[in-house]
Amino acid sequence: MMKADSLTSRHIRGFRHPIHEVEFRHRCRNELETEGVLVLREFFTDAVIQQAAEESAALEASAFYSNAVHNVYLTATDPELTGTHPFNRPVVSNKGLIADDLIATNSPLREIYADPQFRAFLGFVLGLESLYPYPDELSTIVISVASEGMELGWHFDTSASSVTMLLQSPDGGGVFEYVPEVRDADAGDMGFARVKQVLDGREPVRTLDFSPGDLVVFRGRNALHRVTTVNGSTTRSVVILAFNERPDASMSQEALRTFFGRTT
Repeated sequence: MMKADSLTSRHIRGFRHPIHEVEFRHRCRNELETEGVLVLREFFTDAVIQQAAEESAALEASAFYSNAVHNVYLTATDPELTGTHPFNRPVVSNKGLIADDLIATNSPLREIYADPQFRAFLGFVLGLESLYPYPDELSTIVISVASEGMELGWHFDTSASSVTMLLQSPDGGGVFEYVPEVRDADAGDMGFARVKQVLDGREPVRTLDFSPGDLVVFRGRNALHRVTTVNGSTTRSVVILAFNERPDASMSQEALRTFFGRTT
């Protein structure tokens, strides 16, 4: 059995989440495969959350804010289809993103991201042999911030899975809603009929309840999901940890400009 290293004692609650234990890893992997989402409650310590939340608040004014109208597939629309077709239905997303290069070199988020045991745990849960950061200086550790009136519209993720940690909950709203297995991207099934049902409000949706300090692994490539409008004066802030299967995986220059307003 692997011994727990200093990450467990300083940054995660190892007594609750023994990420070095084989049985625990298998249980987490099975839950993600079965449910499409894994929430590990109170994964990170209060000290980590407090420091990261303070860092986020200090950087909030430096975030790149965008107001985008897009379809749920995050692609260009198709003029050959009708305006009411799910492929051409507009949704709105507005948020701020704090890029990786703005986060302090001594932030606990960097130590957590680089820790080999944490990475090995995630690799096993995700079924990936190796995990790599983005080669650019913007995209690997990102903090998403949303103040009053902001929301994240219905969409599918371009990556298979996301790894996130909530730093701060808003006063109201900001609820994560999702509908699992709406499409099968690998098979080319875009799930138009069910997407229309969701957009029309005629499909039951699930809500994902998580609190600051919880680790969330979510398979969002085939699950339609959104974050509802934030209410109140408290900013909703979420850390996004990007892990890639290949060392050469990169975001396009266009995507970098869209998300961060710059490419370097």
